[in-house]
Amino acid sequence: MTNTYREFVVGGVLIAPIVSYAAIALLAFLMLRPLLRFVGFARVFSNPSLAELCLYVAMFGTLALFF
Repeated sequence: MTNTYREFVVGGVLIAPIVSYAAIALLAFLMLRPLLRFVGFARVFSNPSLAELCLYVAMFGTLALFF
């Protein structure tokens, strides 16, 4: 079973679905960051920037896989 991907058209320019998934994941991650700071996410990891990047990649992969 294959997915049929629909491109988005913005001003006559076709935008691939993966770009929209990346943008949605970025917006969701930016909304999640204050909560991560509140719960002390950075104290758990030795490299919090890398941990945040991994969280973004996981969110992006989940969006690309299921939508």
